[in-house]
Amino acid sequence: MCGRYALTSNLDALQARFKFEARFDLEARYEAHDLGYQPRYNIAPTQKSLVVTNDGSRRCEEMRWGLVPFWAKDIKIGYRMINAVGETLSTKPAFRAAYKKRRCLVLANGFFEWRKDGKARIPFYLHLGGQPPFAFAGLWETWRSGDGETVKSFTIVTTKPNKLIEPIHNRMPVILSQETEALWLDPMTEDTEILDKLLRPAPVGDMAGYQVSQMVNSPRDSGPECIQRVESVEPAASSGAPLFNG
Repeated sequence: MCGRYALTSNLDALQARFKFEARFDLEARYEAHDLGYQPRYNIAPTQKSLVVTNDGSRRCEEMRWGLVPFWAKDIKIGYRMINAVGETLSTKPAFRAAYKKRRCLVLANGFFEWRKDGKARIPFYLHLGGQPPFAFAGLWETWRSGDGETVKSFTIVTTKPNKLIEPIHNRMPVILSQETEALWLDPMTEDTEILDKLLRPAPVGDMAGYQVSQMVNSPRDSGPECIQRVESVEPAASSGAPLFNG
């Protein structure tokens, strides 16, 4: 699963990379810069973060992490919906409609996973080489409470791990390439057989990672210290070669 991630690029860099319009809400008609966006180094479930959708034009807005299906009776279901298993998107009631019609890019620069070491859980920060911004495959929904509250929320789609992640965790988020981002966002594409082919592990050669401090365990800690490297013994691949070189 993916339970924490970071988005550290500035808004201008994100807009240049993902080609979205600089408005978060066309009805409210406020500019993205008016929201006071700041880089964040430890994004946790139920917090809001940036996603890109496509209704014919790419839009960027903040949504709540933890998908709340439109039919849910309680927003708390979102705590259990921070991730969606890619292999079952077409069959799970919570995700199958969004899989066809409400896909999004979840913007990130890296994510965290924890490796079990006896009773200890050791955090690692995983990223693309050079730590550029990238997009997780995501799904989104709009939910309305009984008293009229409207909440937009998202989930991050996961897949089997590549050889970098395998020693740490048995799942990893789907990281889209720039080429597959366009297809994932295409509102005219509803063929799940086509979409299923996008839900694969990122090439191990594109990624790197390193151990970070235990401060990332607390969502109250969200500064750049959360992604700073700490000294560690690197996990080894099945070949015996070190995996983490970033």
